Amino acid sequence: MERKSFSKTLCMCHANCDSMLLRFLKFEDLRRTAILEGFLALGGRAGPDISSLVLAGHGSDLKMLGAMFAIQQSEKKSPPRDFLAAYAIFLAGSFAVYHLVANGEFSSILTMAQMIQCLAFVLLTIKSLSQGSVAGLSAKSLGLEALAFGCRLSSTTWLNGYLPVDASGDFVYQAVEICSLCLVLFLLHRAFVSHRWSYEEEADSLPVLPMVIASLFLAALLHADMNSRPVFDTLWMAGLFLSVVSVLPQLWHIHQTGGVIQACTGHYIAMLACSRALSGIFMWHARFDITCVRLVGGFNQAIWAILGAHLLHLILLGDFGYYYVKAVMQQGLDFKIELPCADMV
Repeated sequence: MERKSFSKTLCMCHANCDSMLLRFLKFEDLRRTAILEGFLALGGRAGPDISSLVLAGHGSDLKMLGAMFAIQQSEKKSPPRDFLAAYAIFLAGSFAVYHLVANGEFSSILTMAQMIQCLAFVLLTIKSLSQGSVAGLSAKSLGLEALAFGCRLSSTTWLNGYLPVDASGDFVYQAVEICSLCLVLFLLHRAFVSHRWSYEEEADSLPVLPMVIASLFLAALLHADMNSRPVFDTLWMAGLFLSVVSVLPQLWHIHQTGGVIQACTGHYIAMLACSRALSGIFMWHARFDITCVRLVGGFNQAIWAILGAHLLHLILLGDFGYYYVKAVMQQGLDFKIELPCADMV
């Protein structure tokens, strides 16, 4: 009798366990189905492998939901008033620096170029804060920019060789570059720490180490001698080269994510191009004043390397410039660019 009672109890326990297990599996299936439906509701844009991960039960559901949320947020458009406020503050600041600090000196356009570059990173920060994510940003591009700022500031914070000769070169130029560096570091912190779940690492896959090595090598070979200190002359030139190639990871990221450029990203790239154009104008004007230790006869390799770097930057952004102007004229500041595949490569 006791054996029968024990067997009956054991069978009941097995039945209860089986029932609980079935309910748990049913709950898991419903949960995964809900996540998958959310993914499909976004049009399957969260990446090619997420649906299979959900069905197979692998990976973190939290990460999947985070990725879907980042994509959904990245499609939200920032209010045009944010753009207008940023542009208005920049114009007011530029007017004040040009008239009140530089007294209208031509060399102040080099400071204006740095202010436009700072505006570019302000717009990128607006994009990140308004979306609550870093979707659409290339952390590798920002890393190259941070390295470029570090190289240039190692020279411009205490040496005068590459500064505007007007009063804006005494403190405004350096302050603007430091502000830009702080914005870049803030965005990098969001990409790698606070908002890493929204960082599109697979799309940001362009190797940058060869760019860094090539920039340092060419800078060591072609640098000017405006500081009369070879190490810091080399660092300044390396900063220029790194800043030029830093746009490549961002363009590659755009290509990898379908060639769609949201307004903030478009304004960011356009402001970088405007900054480089102004800087190039100054360098062309000062081409006879930039000296170097000449390697071949009377050929000044430094100034042509500087001008060539500026020209290369504008060439890299040539196709983008056409679509940017077209989009602004047709859609206004709050535009969306969809690049043809042939122009993304």
